[in-house]
Amino acid sequence: MSTVFNFTFVPWFRSVAPYIHKFRNQTFVVGITGEAIAAGKLTSIAQDLAMIQAMGVRIVLVHGFRPQVNEQLQAKGHAPQYSHGIRITDSVALDCAQEAAGQLRYEIEAAFSQGLPNTPMAGATVRVLSGNFITARPVGIVDGVDFKHSGLVRKVDVNAIRQTLDMDAMVLLSPFGFSPTGEAFNLNMEEVATSVAIELKADKLIFMTEVPGVYQNPLEPAGDDNPIDTELPLATAQALLAQLPAPQQPTDTAFYLQHCVKACKNGVERSHILPFAVDGALLLEIYVHDGIGTMVIDEKLEELREATPDDVAGIVQLIEPFENDGTLVKRSRTEIERDITNYTLIEHDGVIFGCAALYPYPKEKTAEMAAVTVSPKSQGTGDGEKLLKRIEQRARNQGLESLFVLTTRTMHWFIKRGFQPVDPSWLPEARKAKYNWDRKSQVLVKKL
Repeated sequence: MSTVFNFTFVPWFRSVAPYIHKFRNQTFVVGITGEAIAAGKLTSIAQDLAMIQAMGVRIVLVHGFRPQVNEQLQAKGHAPQYSHGIRITDSVALDCAQEAAGQLRYEIEAAFSQGLPNTPMAGATVRVLSGNFITARPVGIVDGVDFKHSGLVRKVDVNAIRQTLDMDAMVLLSPFGFSPTGEAFNLNMEEVATSVAIELKADKLIFMTEVPGVYQNPLEPAGDDNPIDTELPLATAQALLAQLPAPQQPTDTAFYLQHCVKACKNGVERSHILPFAVDGALLLEIYVHDGIGTMVIDEKLEELREATPDDVAGIVQLIEPFENDGTLVKRSRTEIERDITNYTLIEHDGVIFGCAALYPYPKEKTAEMAAVTVSPKSQGTGDGEKLLKRIEQRARNQGLESLFVLTTRTMHWFIKRGFQPVDPSWLPEARKAKYNWDRKSQVLVKKL
């Protein structure tokens, strides 16, 4: 058994190492719904967050308390009231919210204080600090509805939060804010987490939610033929949000997506929707290439885009050295001009630094990813990952089920990203007819 463990653990840990280096000293804002805590997931989430912090990530944790407040209200014979997807917080609801917040803060601090031997928290020292970091203002009256003690974020004390993070502490925020006169307001956890992520210029905003993410066809039922869309470019997420009805409850597709879009539009590079029901969802999303939930990513259009005829010269200049040393098959300028709409580019300051082409075979529901090139000047910066993700997205949008590549020198790069070797006989008949048996290219396939 130990031999099997060694052969699985060592390659896995090596594959995780680049992500550990990448995220060290980055700032993540993590929003945990009250439903996750009510479902008994707090201990495992705390353990995962402690490990992530131990690997150098600075964490701001924002907790929700929706079910806990509702439970307190019901115990007092007071029905919860909502409008526009926001709680109407009267004086009774405010008291219940304060009681729930105090209880949850105690439970969260206790979860990060566990240090039993033979547990992930053994030997961990996680300081959790909270305070009045949020200044709030009232929601007021909207469409004739008085939201009373419900509030919105007015200001985030960014300097105080950063100073706390600089002390190697985790910042804990409850969904409460206070006005300059000392009045308390019940806030929305999602809005607090989003506002803090924007003001901190966080690297990630992560929601641990009761939903698994955004489905590839969000208006259709979930199923094997309608999986979670693991990556949504910001422009795509905005277009989707415009098609969806206004969210009224957390299970609505637009509920968390609207906050992810807002964060990415305002400087947060990546925002995530993860299911708390999956054990280790945080670790799977952060340290595994394909992740588990939905990630909205801010890709600037001037950086990652589809090619136009004006780009032919830049593509030729980029791929020529790789053709000369045999890494790529030679392509004529005429061939590139003919197939230019198949190409996706990465451009920095008007210079093309990477490209890849997609050649679909609709009958076999597959496509070839070809001419994959990243300039030596930007290798190691993630440009290859971005190209692969965009090509995968283009293939999915065409209803294709797999993606294949032919390569002689970069097999390991593709295998690490989910491709599997197959015999050349697997190729679609049209592509098999053009296969160069002298070149002996390795054929690798990835299921989409």
